[in-house]
Amino acid sequence: MAERAGIVLAAGIGKRMKSAKPKVMHAVAERPILGHVIAALREAGISRIVVVRSPGADSVREYAANLGVESVVQEQQLGTGDAARAAQPALTGFDGTLLINNGDMPLVTGRTLSGALDAAKETGLAIVAFRPADATGYGRVISDASGHLDRIVEDQDADESERAITLCNAGSVVADAQSFFRWAAKLEKNNVQNEYYLTDVPALAKSEGVGCAIYEADPIEVMGMNTRAELARAEVEMQKRLRARALDAGAGMVASETVFLSFDSVIEADAQIGPYVVFGPGATVRSGAEIRAFSHLEGCTVERGAIVGPYARLRPGAVIEEDVHIGNFVEVKNSRVEKGAKANHLTYLGDTRVGAGANIGAGTITCNYDGFDKHRTEIGARAFIGSNTALVAPVTVEDGAYVGAGSVITERVSKDALALTRAGQAEKAGWAEKFRTRKRAEKAAKGK
Repeated sequence: MAERAGIVLAAGIGKRMKSAKPKVMHAVAERPILGHVIAALREAGISRIVVVRSPGADSVREYAANLGVESVVQEQQLGTGDAARAAQPALTGFDGTLLINNGDMPLVTGRTLSGALDAAKETGLAIVAFRPADATGYGRVISDASGHLDRIVEDQDADESERAITLCNAGSVVADAQSFFRWAAKLEKNNVQNEYYLTDVPALAKSEGVGCAIYEADPIEVMGMNTRAELARAEVEMQKRLRARALDAGAGMVASETVFLSFDSVIEADAQIGPYVVFGPGATVRSGAEIRAFSHLEGCTVERGAIVGPYARLRPGAVIEEDVHIGNFVEVKNSRVEKGAKANHLTYLGDTRVGAGANIGAGTITCNYDGFDKHRTEIGARAFIGSNTALVAPVTVEDGAYVGAGSVITERVSKDALALTRAGQAEKAGWAEKFRTRKRAEKAAKGK
């Protein structure tokens, strides 16, 4: 396969988002828009990628660098053509095929970009087009008798017959890199916006006798993000895609439209997901596990046969082993709950190991933070922790030990021992009746 490179145009400020955050850093399915575009480029076999960002967009630079992608700055907002030219120094000596794509297309796939790359093989140049439900505002793509591009006419410049054309420009271009940068160097800003337009490249190629192929894409995939409303619509479409993928893989969802997934959610066949479950990044649910309603999972693994929820929260670092029960209003963070253990109600397990077969009573808290550092709690196999217990870390409860309800445990509990920190119970005979009599009398006196 010929060498391929990609330029991602991500210098747009996104004023209509009404946000201090760069437009491409807004998230769809828990991943920045830019991350979706880079992933699609890589899926299409493009490993050399340059992101064009605006001055001061440090979050874009840092995010791209974390993905192993170089970024360059477009010093002035002088249009898409100027942005593409800004990437040329980073691609010095590159002699393969170049794909230029907008950075605000979270729904684009590698399949579509591969289609555009294949289309360009015919003439050496291709654009991506689509048919939106409403073409207002889009540049119209007008083809010649051979089916190649004749010209792109902007909406404000189109006449009545041209506006009737439904095929519109998506903004992506594929070309031989050396030819593209030669054409891009000839761009002029003789337009109302006083900008260099990427859409003028096909006309410059045509003047050299180079035709431009047209690849028609799914309009959902090339939907751009300019407003919060469009971002919300993209989330809806992405969730539809992720749910369909999970269902096709064999996951069970009784109300799939209420389940929210992350871009990297892993749900194996025969895992069962209840209504209103939310997946943050990094969650894996193995075959045979059940996640009950209104639970939230992030950065965690749930193994076969485990039951989580309803109303449970699994935070990063939580590992729920086979046949474990994590019940309602239980939170687990950076902890391993081993095979067959149970924490069925109202519990916090942080920085903890819960041994196999252990039982954690309602209201148990692992007190892992002293205001400066996190400390670990070790609960052994088959241990029994009574309700309303506070385990003050660092602390260990050994295998088979019992902790009485209401205890505050600060020291090691030995194997098979019983630990209690309960105060002695006192009883005052007849106190309750004397109390009620006094209170009735006081109330009656107030009423006179």
